Amino acid sequence: MLKRIDEDEFVEHAQFGGNIYGTSRKAIQDVARSNRVCVLDLEMQGCESIRCLPEFSPLFIFVQPPSLEALENRLRARNSETEETLAKRMAEAKAALEYGCTPGKFDVVVVNDDLDRAYDTLRTALLPKVKEVRELQGSQQ
Repeated sequence: MLKRIDEDEFVEHAQFGGNIYGTSRKAIQDVARSNRVCVLDLEMQGCESIRCLPEFSPLFIFVQPPSLEALENRLRARNSETEETLAKRMAEAKAALEYGCTPGKFDVVVVNDDLDRAYDTLRTALLPKVKEVRELQGSQQ
């Protein structure tokens, strides 16, 4: 993957939880060619990388927990984290929450405290993009 990053095959890449993740240009192009809305789950580094690319006009949506305490409780309930990995994830979550609450970073903020309300907020934000893609499909036929 590092070679492909060096060859600029990715529109964004970031290290999270000790792993490198990225989105290839080809993946986004494939979605665009299929007339679908491309949805990416990005970390802070990825958002900044995409934000700097002139060929995209993304809609940035931040999904946040109701609180850091609620997030920690959810993670503990999963029983999938050691105390060490939990501490690391919580530190990353705190930084992400601070970033997500920075004015101008996101177009929409979805608070993940109630599933129905979170879904409605997300759906309302995405519908204009879906409409845009459908109109593009109609003009190409």
